[in-house]
Amino acid sequence: MTNIKIKLIDGREMNATLDEENAPITVENFLKLVDNGFYNGLIFHRVIPKFMIQGGGMDPSLCPKDAKSIKGEFLANGINNTIQHKVGTISMARTNVPDSASSQFFICVEDCAFLDGQYAAFGQLSDEESIKVAVDISKVKTVSVGYYQDVPYEPIIIQSIVRA
Repeated sequence: MTNIKIKLIDGREMNATLDEENAPITVENFLKLVDNGFYNGLIFHRVIPKFMIQGGGMDPSLCPKDAKSIKGEFLANGINNTIQHKVGTISMARTNVPDSASSQFFICVEDCAFLDGQYAAFGQLSDEESIKVAVDISKVKTVSVGYYQDVPYEPIIIQSIVRA
């Protein structure tokens, strides 16, 4: 288990524990990006109340920042990852292609059992204050920008993600 801290530019923080046992490829990839400062200055670009907040792939002007794709570690892709998508679970975002996850991740703000076995969950927010921050982010005013929907009106900027 590895602990991380997601620091937002507004001073809020979210603490999480990553699960290398269930998602070793995902955690290794995520930590490599963390150690290289990949997430610094990126945003949570998609937030949906009672569902999730998603970030890690776009800057505040919605310009994508790409990373190499990895194997999707979830049951529908042949990997026995037993992490459930509960409140505070961190999981990899992807397209319809099972092995398309790269840097974008999402944090569940409610239990989302329908995602179990379909997405590579790889960690969990580790305290109530961190969950409160994620839930608060999910409730901000959103707009549509081009073909992006559920974009926070005021950008939610990741200052950094660090090992804790």
